Amino acid sequence: MNKSDLRSEAKQKLQYISFQERDDIEKTLQNVFFKSEIWRESDTVGVTISQGFEWDTISIIQEGWGQNKQVVVPKCNPQTKEMQFYKLSSFDDLETVYYGLKEPDPMKTEAIDKDKIDLLIVPGLLFNQDGYRIGFGGGYYDRFLSNFQGKTLMMASEHQRNSTIPVERFDQPVAYVLTERGMHSTGSTN
Repeated sequence: MNKSDLRSEAKQKLQYISFQERDDIEKTLQNVFFKSEIWRESDTVGVTISQGFEWDTISIIQEGWGQNKQVVVPKCNPQTKEMQFYKLSSFDDLETVYYGLKEPDPMKTEAIDKDKIDLLIVPGLLFNQDGYRIGFGGGYYDRFLSNFQGKTLMMASEHQRNSTIPVERFDQPVAYVLTERGMHSTGSTN
């Protein structure tokens, strides 16, 4: 299967996880994550604003604020396919952009250099044991990660594990994958 077919199949799978199972998985992910060394050691955490069938990140943002962490969220530039992260202090600092995505309003937020981000939670639809993932198809994160020096983590369900992910030369793996079975180091340098 190519990436496009795998992406479609993964979206379908995620949409059909029952509410109860989704809730149980999210509680497990967050419980393990908030007790982890990677979370404790990170002062600045980068994360997207989840929507639809994606795993909840609102709770992560709120927990980060509660622990006085700096939370940064990306603004995507569809022309260049690049991202800039902005400090988020309130959900009122978000604006709705294309496809109903929530992103920081640059007029209300402060841009943060990528080298200031300690931990980046990378979204994705599928992953393999080496930390390679299939995202949502824009290539934004692969571009961003190509020279990112902080730690990288994907939070996912075991439903999203796939051993046959096609890897291309520009694909960037994450260093850690957290599923309901626990935290797994992939051996990647990020």
